Amino acid sequence: MHRGHQAVLSQLQERARQLSLPSCVMVFEPQPLEFFAKDRAPARLSRLRDKYEDIAVLGIDRLLCVKFDQVFAELSAEAFIEQILVQKLAVRFLVIGDDFRFGQHRCGDFALLAEAGKKHAFQVLSTDTLLHDQQRVSSTLLREALREGRLDDVTRMLGHPYTISGRVAHGAKLGRTIGFPTANIHLKRLVVPIQGVYAVQIVISAQTYSGVANIGFRPTVNGTRSQLEVHIFDFKDDLYGKQLQIRVCHKLRDEQKFSSFSALQTQITADALHAREWLAKHQC
Repeated sequence: MHRGHQAVLSQLQERARQLSLPSCVMVFEPQPLEFFAKDRAPARLSRLRDKYEDIAVLGIDRLLCVKFDQVFAELSAEAFIEQILVQKLAVRFLVIGDDFRFGQHRCGDFALLAEAGKKHAFQVLSTDTLLHDQQRVSSTLLREALREGRLDDVTRMLGHPYTISGRVAHGAKLGRTIGFPTANIHLKRLVVPIQGVYAVQIVISAQTYSGVANIGFRPTVNGTRSQLEVHIFDFKDDLYGKQLQIRVCHKLRDEQKFSSFSALQTQITADALHAREWLAKHQC
């Protein structure tokens, strides 16, 4: 949830307090582009669980998750207003981003909402674009910065380091055979926004640890699905089934295929050393 989203939610909260009404955020699952484009959809920056937690931290009262299916995709903009906003939600005040479009063929916009607001007694506010280095802060800009390893820019656009969360699953346990046991998180997304080896911080039950993570397909072992493997420094407890938050702090290198496990072990040793050095000198 980037700072553009945060600006929208700030306006929502302020108006909700003035009206003595609960604040509510509507999200779609799957995301519309995932529904239409399938595996060609842009990378997800966060999971639904992450959105829920972010929205809760920001103090929003309710999260409404709408199933985006063929029936919903064919709903006209006018029907969306009448059936969803007016009849089901009884909206009094609506805040949208300046690029918001809705309804079949994306025909609905701010002007249509404003006109409907006059008829149904609700107000609509369109928030101004938030800029970063003269560019509009957007999910597209975030994906580009992540892909290029510009994590400082990502942090400025988000207001915090980019974070991946998930539950630790059983893996092949190859890491422990070369002295680097890892916690493995399967990335249940259609596309992964970043790949490579990173210095990271890991949050486990409100405690923060340092580590090094590989995000990608693990070409040395002929991996077929994207996975996050994190080696936590000076940590020996069992993590299977536990929920982790991984703050992606600094990119060390791209993912690569090695000719042998010995070569992989040598590189991981160097990666761990570089990650320790970077994390000791920098604030994530």
